[in-house]
Amino acid sequence: MTASDTHRTIDAVWRIESARVIAGLVRMVRDIGLAEELAQDALVAALEQWPDTGIPRNPGAWLMATAKRRAIDQFRRRETYDRKLTELGHDLSTEVEPDLDAALDDTIGDDLLRLIFVACHPILSTEARVALTLRLLGGLTTDEIARAFLVPEPTVAQRIVRAKKTIAKAGVPFEVPEEAEREARLSSVLEVVYLVFNEGYSATAGDDWLRPALCEDAIRLGRVLAGLVPMEPEVHGLLALMEIQASRSAARTGPGGEPVLLLDQDRTRWDRLLINRGLAALDRAESLTDTSGPYTLQAAIAACHARALRAEDTDWTRIADLYTALATLTPSPVIDLNRAVALGMAHGPAAGLTLVDALLDEPTLKTYHLLPSVRGDLLAKLGRFAEARTEFERAAALTRNERERTLLLNRAAACGDGLT
Repeated sequence: MTASDTHRTIDAVWRIESARVIAGLVRMVRDIGLAEELAQDALVAALEQWPDTGIPRNPGAWLMATAKRRAIDQFRRRETYDRKLTELGHDLSTEVEPDLDAALDDTIGDDLLRLIFVACHPILSTEARVALTLRLLGGLTTDEIARAFLVPEPTVAQRIVRAKKTIAKAGVPFEVPEEAEREARLSSVLEVVYLVFNEGYSATAGDDWLRPALCEDAIRLGRVLAGLVPMEPEVHGLLALMEIQASRSAARTGPGGEPVLLLDQDRTRWDRLLINRGLAALDRAESLTDTSGPYTLQAAIAACHARALRAEDTDWTRIADLYTALATLTPSPVIDLNRAVALGMAHGPAAGLTLVDALLDEPTLKTYHLLPSVRGDLLAKLGRFAEARTEFERAAALTRNERERTLLLNRAAACGDGLT
């Protein structure tokens, strides 16, 4: 194996193992910042040693054992070892010649779950939760996070540093929340995972329509969560939603990277493996509860599309009913807008336009580009092309994604020719 091959392997190992290593270290040293620093030290050691010695049989355990040794060395240099050993107990022992098979022990699943709940703690801002989660659990560098969300790297670095300080200052315990608090905290976790997925699935800004790496990170976190809390229906609902949506990725862009709308996609390019995994996760979610939550309802909507081999086979009446249930559960103008699309497909564009027009004065949608986009589509279907063109142009002015802006301007131009 060449040095470059080894470095690529180390990068892959880090993406897979870093969260487990950091989680185990947080349990040992009770400090997220220190745990990440120790894990990074172990990564540097791997980069220095593995090109000569080869990849260990159990690389994650090697990283954990190395980081643990670094922790002991650091505490000894600071003359705090005896005190730390007393405080932290057997987790930080002097027996550091590793049994690599045992270095990542049976508690690692619990450690990961604890770290997820800490990184997504509601005490942090949404932006901080996303950045910290991608850093600690996704294994992304600050530069990678910054590029993914199109913000300056120092901004991301500051968010992460402040998040760690906020957690430390508040004394957030490294534990899974008690039952009374768990539902609210789990909701925060799922929100972060879905925010990451959505930014990858439909980028809010920039030149790219899709950022597949973010989708992959979110799905990986969803699968980890499903394994850690297998009896939580909404975890499986979110995983189902992400996998079914991600199944369309290859069909969502054309040869030049331009967006392809759902009804125009070549469904033979949809990933059937992801669809089947998503449908299985949806079945699991629905089997665990008599009352579906918001992610499970959205997954059921996505499943209606996935099961339709042709666009014209889509069960739009069922989709409209599911959006009605979703709007009852979590009222939102955005959900109403989506319901308007479904009603327009199920009962004709006039039915959809009636609901959209009722949303025109909604303050939260004033700068939401999909409101005029949907209205333009419905108007065009009714043959009201001049009005539709105005709506598409307004939507193009509101979006921050260049690919989407081009699509909307093209639709506006087509209205001038009566083609859309």
